[in-house]
Amino acid sequence: MSNKTNKKDQKEPNKLPKFSFYWIYAIIFALLIGFQLMRGVSNISDDLSENDFNAMLADNDIEKINIVNEDVAHITIKKEALQQKEKYKDVSKPSLLKDANAPHYVYDFGDLQNFENELNSKKSTLNLDFDKGNSRQTNILGELIGWLPFILLIGLWIFFMRRMSGGGASGGGGQIFSIGKSKAKLFDKDQKVKTSFKDVAGLEGAKEEVQEIVDFLKSPEKYTSLGGKIPKGALLVGPPGTGKTLLAKAVAGEAGVPFFSLSGSDFVEMFVGVGASRVRDLFKQAAQKSPSIIFIDEIDAIGRARGKNSMTGGNDERENTLNQLLTEMDGFGTDVNVIVLAATNRADVLDKALMRAGRFDRQIYVDLPDLNERKEIFEVHIKPLKLDKDVDLEFLAQQTPGFSGADIANLCNEAALIAARNSKKAVGHQDFLDAVDRIVGGLEKKNKIITPGEKKTIAFHEAGHATASWFLEHAAPLVKVTIVPRGQSLGAAWYLPEERMIVRTEQMLDEMCATLAGRAAEKIIFNKISTGALNDLEKVTRQARAMVTVYGLNEKVGNLTYYDSSGQSDYNFSKPYSEETAKLIDQEISIIIESQYQRAIDILNEHKDQLTELAELLLEKEVIFKANLETIFGKRPFIKEEVIPTKTKKVTEDLNTNSEIN
Repeated sequence: MSNKTNKKDQKEPNKLPKFSFYWIYAIIFALLIGFQLMRGVSNISDDLSENDFNAMLADNDIEKINIVNEDVAHITIKKEALQQKEKYKDVSKPSLLKDANAPHYVYDFGDLQNFENELNSKKSTLNLDFDKGNSRQTNILGELIGWLPFILLIGLWIFFMRRMSGGGASGGGGQIFSIGKSKAKLFDKDQKVKTSFKDVAGLEGAKEEVQEIVDFLKSPEKYTSLGGKIPKGALLVGPPGTGKTLLAKAVAGEAGVPFFSLSGSDFVEMFVGVGASRVRDLFKQAAQKSPSIIFIDEIDAIGRARGKNSMTGGNDERENTLNQLLTEMDGFGTDVNVIVLAATNRADVLDKALMRAGRFDRQIYVDLPDLNERKEIFEVHIKPLKLDKDVDLEFLAQQTPGFSGADIANLCNEAALIAARNSKKAVGHQDFLDAVDRIVGGLEKKNKIITPGEKKTIAFHEAGHATASWFLEHAAPLVKVTIVPRGQSLGAAWYLPEERMIVRTEQMLDEMCATLAGRAAEKIIFNKISTGALNDLEKVTRQARAMVTVYGLNEKVGNLTYYDSSGQSDYNFSKPYSEETAKLIDQEISIIIESQYQRAIDILNEHKDQLTELAELLLEKEVIFKANLETIFGKRPFIKEEVIPTKTKKVTEDLNTNSEIN
């Protein structure tokens, strides 16, 4: 018991609020106001009319008249009159709030000269014996209220100046002169980053590259003894959510050297020259703490190509900041162990001078994770979750092609929320599948009103996709077909696409044919087409245009590409080809699409009975799976079968599926 009480006694002082000098100011201000209020209350007197005042003068009841601030008269009644006359009973009663020496009445006399002349006249005429005096009184509270607007303005000015100059890493302390100081957050031995390479799943190639940077900072003589030079910087490039910032944090945690972290937007300020000043201060601090690392996240905020769409000429503030950054990176000597890491998902807009050798010496591409890497990422993010025994990470990795690390983290969190919503004690496999449904397709709309005719059209449209993809060799394996509205879609066919590094012409054509099979089914069954194929048409048009203009897969146009992967084309016109070539491109795109549409019609006509059977089953059950298709069509003839665990009741879609919004 004694140990417990000691612990409680030790914790209680920590709960007390910290002392602040503002408390003293507040107490003094409160005392001043209270004193003034009590003073005002203690001097409360009754107002007096002119007739009553003249009556008092005539009866010689007034002992003293005190003119205050040449404005009002304070009237004091004689003690004999207070005791003998009934009309003075109210003012003669003692009170806690009233001072014994306070005047009994206040009389507003108007013009001072006339009032004094009248008093002198009546005093001599009526033989009155009152005393007359003059005094000045100061109202502290009134004076303070008068100055209050100016005090508030000064306080607001000080507040905004402190906010604008906001204390950076260099310790500006809120002074206006510190606005040019760097705003980078410093992590060193006192504020150590706990993230390590163990917390970064996948990204093996990227980790190898940055591991070399870590080794160099730990033992630079290993490299410099052979004549090697210090690398100036490394640029992490990749799609959003792939772990670029996480990888930089891991470098900081592994290297154990001072780590300056900031965003590209931290250099941007409303004042001219502030960005360049902050760059200088940042590199000065990093050099003082060498060896060290500078990490600039979203560097495209200041690193955009110069001279493009500049409306302010050569004196653009962002360009000045970039120029200073380029100068500082060149200004490093080989004996200063400072490395700059930067991250962006828009490398195509960066300035060429920033990307050249000698500045960012190496570019590390952080790509979307493959199958094995997705499994590793799942293993990291399921650690805080209470999992059921039926969770199959191998299958979840197969079901999420195209997911980034951030997407998988969101998927695990969504699965936990779904399990909690259903009052489960552990997160099960089905919760993960429902989470994929929720993330990819959106919320299920159970109350959406669809007419029987529309529902039948949707069923045949989705059955057309399923049928054509079953009999096309290179189409993605089908997983599920549904006509349940979800998100913006009225129905969808979900596939499990093969992860390919390159795509051949026949593979693209088979995918286009399967995509157009939805509209082809509507044409065959109803002899009418609808607007439900908008997403299909958009997809195939994009694919056909890419075949002709990007990948050089068209015989008539030839082995040409009109795609600029750098994003910094020097062309001064919109199309790098003639009008005749543009006409040829349009014709070839149309021929490709129409030929695949006709091919889809031929396949569906050949299997029309099975198409009808599948659509009727879909109308009955609303959701059908691969097993239902095998019952109708038999085993798929040409593909290697993907392994799908039999214990799952529901198989769901993935991010890069051939789904369509109808």
